[in-house]
Amino acid sequence: MPTRRLAKWQILLTEFNIVYITRTAIKTQALADHLVENPVDDDYKPLSTYFPDEEVNSIEEIVSDDIRVWKMYFDRAVNIKEVGIGEILISHIGQHYPATSRLHFFCTNNIAEYEACIMGLKMALDLDVHELLVMGDSDLLIQQAHGKWETRDIKLIPHRQCVQDLSNRFKSIEFRYIPRFHNVLADALATLASMFPYPGNIHIDLLQIQIQNQHGYCNTTETEPDGKPWYHDIKRFLKTREYREHAKGFKKRTIRRLADGFFLNGDILYKRTTDLNLLRCIDAKEAEQIMS
Repeated sequence: MPTRRLAKWQILLTEFNIVYITRTAIKTQALADHLVENPVDDDYKPLSTYFPDEEVNSIEEIVSDDIRVWKMYFDRAVNIKEVGIGEILISHIGQHYPATSRLHFFCTNNIAEYEACIMGLKMALDLDVHELLVMGDSDLLIQQAHGKWETRDIKLIPHRQCVQDLSNRFKSIEFRYIPRFHNVLADALATLASMFPYPGNIHIDLLQIQIQNQHGYCNTTETEPDGKPWYHDIKRFLKTREYREHAKGFKKRTIRRLADGFFLNGDILYKRTTDLNLLRCIDAKEAEQIMS
């Protein structure tokens, strides 16, 4: 039964002999039946539509192909604890140089963005970079660096002048705006600086990010003092139901408990995993051959 506005329209349309029927959900089978009853013939041509300015909302990052150009990403993180800034320089050969800093003075979001950019420009000059592509998600800083927007905030004027002075020391420099989701690494560095309780009197080496394609224990092998592999006692128990010589009750129970997680097929021992897979057990010599 239609209510409110639907009921009102139904009353207004009754004089035109128009009957209102509530629309029901379209079932998948109805679409399949429709396609069967209306097959596509050879004369069918797909509908080609073009909407003017449909590419306005599309974002495409175009980076210069010049191999001499370095890239710099910068960002800031302001929270209830502290203010952190981060930047990362990427050389023409792909080498990454991250840097992060905590600001112990009051600053707004825009000032923090300028501080991050200034830190990155100074670092690029220290590395003797001549051509630089600067990318950040601060539209205000990028537009002011291009000279398209005026710097009306008095607090930003010295920062804007510092960026301009540093930019003049490069052979070529370009400022480009990028969305925030393209600036995740610099944002992570800034967030780390703002959250980490850094005392200021210790040294932290460069950030290293590694990619592991397998579990850590897969790269770990041990050799017993007698030269036998680490799984020797487990394999012997599964094969002959014998324990190590002079083994007492506690060690026997440990061997039995560990043996439940292994499977012996002939002379090859496998480790059972939680996802019902089997991992072949190897000794240190075999591991060195595989890893080499």
